[in-house]
Amino acid sequence: MQPGLAKEKNCKPGWKFCLPVTLRRWNGLERPQRIFFAGVVTLLILARKGRSLSHVPPLFQETSVAPGLAAEVPRAWNSSTPRAFPMVSVTRAVFGDLPLGAGTVEKFQLQSDLLKVDIISWGCTITALEVKDRQGRASDVVLGFAELEGYFQKQPYFGAVVGRVANRIAKGTFTLDGKEYKLPINNGPNSLHGGVRGFDKVLWTPQVLSNGVQFSRVSPDGEEGYPGELKVWVTYTLDGGELVVNYRAQASQTTPVNLTNHSYFNLAGQGSPNIYDHEVTIEADAFLPVDETLIPTGEVAPVQGTAFDLRKPVELGKHLQEFHLGGFDHNFCLKRSKEKHFCARVHHAGSGRVLEVYTTQPGVQFYTGNFLDGTLKGKSGAVYPKHSGFCLETQNWPDAVNQPHFPPVLLRPGDEYDHTTWFKFSVA
Repeated sequence: MQPGLAKEKNCKPGWKFCLPVTLRRWNGLERPQRIFFAGVVTLLILARKGRSLSHVPPLFQETSVAPGLAAEVPRAWNSSTPRAFPMVSVTRAVFGDLPLGAGTVEKFQLQSDLLKVDIISWGCTITALEVKDRQGRASDVVLGFAELEGYFQKQPYFGAVVGRVANRIAKGTFTLDGKEYKLPINNGPNSLHGGVRGFDKVLWTPQVLSNGVQFSRVSPDGEEGYPGELKVWVTYTLDGGELVVNYRAQASQTTPVNLTNHSYFNLAGQGSPNIYDHEVTIEADAFLPVDETLIPTGEVAPVQGTAFDLRKPVELGKHLQEFHLGGFDHNFCLKRSKEKHFCARVHHAGSGRVLEVYTTQPGVQFYTGNFLDGTLKGKSGAVYPKHSGFCLETQNWPDAVNQPHFPPVLLRPGDEYDHTTWFKFSVA
């Protein structure tokens, strides 16, 4: 019983609210306060009567999962602990049509007071991401195309979800339970990002959520050489200045799985000529040296005393020049914890924009757009030369299926692949 309410007439023992007091205070509340107050009281009454929370309005309940690929609300939404998200709008529009009537690609725009993100159902691709600078001016900070046709051409996975296995698999082969599997070779002598037609080059099924969008698909047994059917869900949600990406998968037989998003960022705004004035920090004590085909040698090397020590902020252009590097395209080894942990921070002093990345993954591929060459024409007529964007691809370690001492990459029937990455934007 709250102090001062114990002697109120009609108060029932054990209740935190007394009807007379409630009614007297009701008229003093603003309309939003009344709505919230009414919702809380409804929950308390239902809980006291032992009623199922399935009768609670949608704002307070967790959506149940239908069989197969039915959409589900991200697990952060728990009916026992209702959470008020900052206002997020979700709009849906046609982005374009696939050739030969193969389907329609839709665009979903998620908008909060701090971020605006466009995502299309082709490859779960982030096509635009607008972030405000310290003056309150918004700019698009991801590389990409304004039209669907741009994503059909040969291009470096701008903004897409890649899989079934992100990154490289040496010589496109691996052995599982005594059987050798051969994958398409599409990157020198290796298989990269799921093969010739990976998850970035397929149409996904969308489901609108109250604060985001969820995409799902079934990767059939044998797709791009991988064993087993794989059900996959990718969920994008906004929470203020934070874009959250959750990846889930279930397999019918044992298969390697490694999913990530391949967005290229430039915090000065897409179309800016380079990222040399970006200040980068990566929370990693070790990295993976690679051979001439960018496959890890197997060594897990300490960053101490090397060009890969990014534990303290470095200005990228000066750092590359100091160590005579052509750029980064390396896995940095993070905490081997399935809990959320800090991964990286990038600050652009000119605009004040800051990107912080948190993840549940054991690694991040830091890539500085070394293979961009200025031949692709992007949004607003922009061209994308070498080092005009950077990627922070949170994922398992490259070629883990062939290197037993790397974190496990195999998903077995009955288990679930479940990883989340948080992209948090702010100004400083």
